[in-house]
Amino acid sequence: MTKNVFSFGGGTADGDGKMKDILGGKGAGLAEMSRAGLPVPAGFTIATQVCNAYFDAGKQIPESVQAEIGKALGKLEKEMGQKLGDAKNPLLLSVRSGAKFSMPGMMNTILNLGLNDITTAGLAERSGNERFAYDCYRRFIQMFGEVALEIEMEKFDHIFDARKAKFKAKTDSDLSADDLKAIIVDYKKLVQKETKKPFPDDPREQLNLSVGAVFGSWWNPKAAYYRKMEKIPDEIGTAANVQAMVFGNMGETSGTGVGFTRDPGTGEKVFYGEFLMNAQGEDVVAGIRTPLPISQLEAILPEAFNELQTITTNLEKHYKDMQDFEFTIQDKKLYMLQTRNGMRTGPAAVKIAVDMVEEGMIGKSEAIMRVAPAQLDQLLHPVFDPKTLKDLVKITTGISASPGAAVGRVAFSAEDAVEMAAGGPVLLVRRETTPDDIHGMDVSKGILTAIGGKSSHAAVVARGMGRPCVVGAGEIRIDDRKKIFTAQVGGKTLTVKEGDFISLDGTTGDIYVGHAKTVEPDLSHDFIGKFMSWTDEFRGKFGIRANADIPRDAKVARQFGAEGIGLCRTEHMFFAEDRLPIVQEMILARDEKSRKKALQRLLPVQRSDFAGLFKAMDGFPVVIRTLDPPLHEFLPKRENLMVDMAVLPYADAKMKKEISGRYNIAVKDLKKQLPELLHRVEELHEFNPMLGHRGCRLGVTYPEITEMQARAIFEAAVQVAKKGVKVIPEVMIPLIGSVEEFDNQKKIVVRVAEEVFAKAGTTVEYMVGTMIEIPRAALTADKVAKSAEFFSFGTNDLTQTTMGLSRDDYTKFQKEYEREKIFKADPFAVLDQEGVGKLVRMAVDSGRKARPDLEVGICGEHGGEPSSVQFCLKIGMDYVSCSPYRVPIARLAAAQGAIMGDGKAESRTA
Repeated sequence: MTKNVFSFGGGTADGDGKMKDILGGKGAGLAEMSRAGLPVPAGFTIATQVCNAYFDAGKQIPESVQAEIGKALGKLEKEMGQKLGDAKNPLLLSVRSGAKFSMPGMMNTILNLGLNDITTAGLAERSGNERFAYDCYRRFIQMFGEVALEIEMEKFDHIFDARKAKFKAKTDSDLSADDLKAIIVDYKKLVQKETKKPFPDDPREQLNLSVGAVFGSWWNPKAAYYRKMEKIPDEIGTAANVQAMVFGNMGETSGTGVGFTRDPGTGEKVFYGEFLMNAQGEDVVAGIRTPLPISQLEAILPEAFNELQTITTNLEKHYKDMQDFEFTIQDKKLYMLQTRNGMRTGPAAVKIAVDMVEEGMIGKSEAIMRVAPAQLDQLLHPVFDPKTLKDLVKITTGISASPGAAVGRVAFSAEDAVEMAAGGPVLLVRRETTPDDIHGMDVSKGILTAIGGKSSHAAVVARGMGRPCVVGAGEIRIDDRKKIFTAQVGGKTLTVKEGDFISLDGTTGDIYVGHAKTVEPDLSHDFIGKFMSWTDEFRGKFGIRANADIPRDAKVARQFGAEGIGLCRTEHMFFAEDRLPIVQEMILARDEKSRKKALQRLLPVQRSDFAGLFKAMDGFPVVIRTLDPPLHEFLPKRENLMVDMAVLPYADAKMKKEISGRYNIAVKDLKKQLPELLHRVEELHEFNPMLGHRGCRLGVTYPEITEMQARAIFEAAVQVAKKGVKVIPEVMIPLIGSVEEFDNQKKIVVRVAEEVFAKAGTTVEYMVGTMIEIPRAALTADKVAKSAEFFSFGTNDLTQTTMGLSRDDYTKFQKEYEREKIFKADPFAVLDQEGVGKLVRMAVDSGRKARPDLEVGICGEHGGEPSSVQFCLKIGMDYVSCSPYRVPIARLAAAQGAIMGDGKAESRTA
């Protein structure tokens, strides 16, 4: 029969520290400390599998488990020399949750279980401290009432605070035993009123209900949300830890506290924590009283302090990690209530990992596995100073799309953002962004959109720029015309106008009114560089490149350790203010001659851009994708044109000037050229542009576009190579569905390259490959690979086309799909390895059979997501490419994937 209840205490334990799957983190820690002979109050742990059994049985503890609990309770009573419910010497219990992974504050705890009118009188007599006994009783009713009986804590607080106010008590300890007795009477009346039943006096019933409440808290909303956020599986359940009570509230020689063996914020090797005298554990964490720094305990109870420091130092050495511990001192005697690996910030995680290697406590591979990619992300972006947030009004919480903190004045259009940025920091607020907004996004410190998900335009571009971004903030209502947005806050309508300051946290998704103080990340510490060099040792030859479109982004990518550019989106270069009119001229041209004339004007600026990228990536490859988006994206919106045409006959000189500036058309030509522009926009309109006239299809229709871009690439390559820079261009043809499409475009690229090399009298090595983003290209990869020299998987579009799912519209039903577990995660944020991943693996395998030296990478947003990076490593890709600010995360994820793969990746130092 499966064992479900595990006893500990008295120097022995049924389990040990390795049994986290069964005992949870807290239970495993208690068992390990007991086996080590540390002062741990005896108790027992009800295993994690009982949590699922509890729900399967309709929220009932199975009878077989109840029998095991009875036996363990008997053993505990014998160990303690007390009995649960005994009138003279009652055993009192705590019941605490404890999952395998730390979930601080997310689930329930009950203290002082076993008290009723009779046992409280016995406790008072035995302790000689009536006030202490009735303080424990009122605490128990309060905690049990909230946790097990689901009565709002505020109702208990109202009774308690009213008594304090009536007798002008400044602190809880100013209340007398008689005051506490009166409060208990009122608490019981509240329970009767709320539950229609008297407060349960039977300690066995109290225990049964408390264990059920702890298991039930596994599915409370905050615990479920926390698991989703931290990617903790729902099915693992929580254990319930039942332990003999020790009391920190017995007087001034008793106390309780929490601490860490190192500073969890900075990683500094200091004894860190807080405590309260004459208090119980919840007083410290609930902020009922202001705790004291743990260093001050030495002056109050030096023997207990020294013992605590010795024990926790040894625990850290034993577990080889920073420990988070809880303790209680009862009448000068120290008891350890918990030890577990402590949670820490990103900077602390890296520093502790590096320090422990240098202290000889762990090896490099263990250090790498200790730092979560999300923690590393914290080092790369500004964060808010939490002290300044207390005075600000929180507007809403959207979807965290790009991490970091930003503060600025609200601008509602890209043009306004550019204008306002000259006078200080700006946050761009849009219903959604489009490629037209790129200049406004570029000057903004952060971006907020009312709709969209983690793969929306705003999210993708913001991550590439390293800008904090919150999307999908559906609670805000934007009125572009009035230049305001509104939101319901506390039952009232809050209005934010253009120019008002807001603060945006791209890591949490929180948005505030007002000016929060930001703190820049400190990347100067040598331990960061040391840690990242270790990740490079372990990831071996697996490369990390960056998606970068301009030299500035390329330089940032190199600073973060990128080994090349895996995707340069040439269309982003066309949205610059001085280039867009030329691009529009090219699109509006009615014949090839006029089109080529406009393209000739674009050639030098494209060449200059590519030259800058080649210089920044000296010695590393640069993958340049030829024009991908449909042409209508470079033209004004149809709806805006129609409005301006309707307004034009009635417009005064000022308005005509505004319209003229919007379309770069002279005022005198507006009447003639606006209708022509609208006609061309309508000609280019598509019902499904994502699958329409874009990518290689543009190059087939307008070969002169591919020709101009190829010429710019190779002229830049030759020009930079002559200056001694090692240039490695890789030209990528997008959106092919067949080898014939690829060959059509490759011929143009090869022809232009030969022409440029002949004219320059020199050559550079280059490759021509393709972006695999359509299922047919993946399914025919063997044929494509005979002609293409490299594959780069564009998994954003490949996910859309494989799943038949629009990334822009998915957000409308995303919550339901994730809630119903149809999708384990957003498929545009985390690669769908079962479906899309299977197609990718097939294409890699068949492509390599046709061309063994085929270079293979990924350049979608998944290139910076840790589990997706590790999938790419596993199936044999050569590299991943991601936004510059995610390069360190990809380096870490690849190293962790290599370590988990039993060292199959070749070490660079081997």
